[in-house]
Amino acid sequence: MRIDIITLFPEFFESYFQYSILNRAVKKNKVYIKIHNLREFSNNKQKNIDDYQFGGGSGMVMSIGPIDNCISHLKKKNKYDEIIYLTPDGDTLNQKICNNLSTCKNIILLCGHYKGIDHRIREHLITKEISIGDYVITGGEVAAAILSDSIIRLIPGVLSDETSALTDSFQDDLLAPPIYTRPANYKGWEVPKILLSGNEKLINEWREKESIRRTKEKRPDLIK
Repeated sequence: MRIDIITLFPEFFESYFQYSILNRAVKKNKVYIKIHNLREFSNNKQKNIDDYQFGGGSGMVMSIGPIDNCISHLKKKNKYDEIIYLTPDGDTLNQKICNNLSTCKNIILLCGHYKGIDHRIREHLITKEISIGDYVITGGEVAAAILSDSIIRLIPGVLSDETSALTDSFQDDLLAPPIYTRPANYKGWEVPKILLSGNEKLINEWREKESIRRTKEKRPDLIK
């Protein structure tokens, strides 16, 4: 997979992809990540990328020209499955969206800033809009990092145990069951004995029941 990230602050991503699973994915050539500084696609000497709103109002707007220039430049070299704008009023990110995007070959992530981007970009160039939640943050870089992480870990060959992702919370619209490790007894706090039984069938049944119980308790909205 190739992920192109368009941003005003490329330095934000300098260390993000250099650790843990994400770094292994890059080194194993499971994903290629390219960061693009939007200012490099500005046509004026000052490298401005924002302007005042038509009609007045508080807050600056990211200009149409630099964004169009950057996306057009990328599309000349690659064919993209999705061009995604990270925005609070997009579709709320969930595991189903992550699963679908993990099958893409090439995607572009556009990080918004200020009051947002010229709406014509959303009308004519963006193919999908994604929000990481019903709140507003300073810029789209954090959202792009979260989205990238959630996608990359699902790419076959990234996780050492590929079945691990299948048992994560929100797969099958359920929360994950409780998990434990050694020691089996700590300060009198004991691990459920079923997990020590070695009976895989009974353990799997226990985990399924616990997933359903925890989902009903913590996220009843997920239960169909």
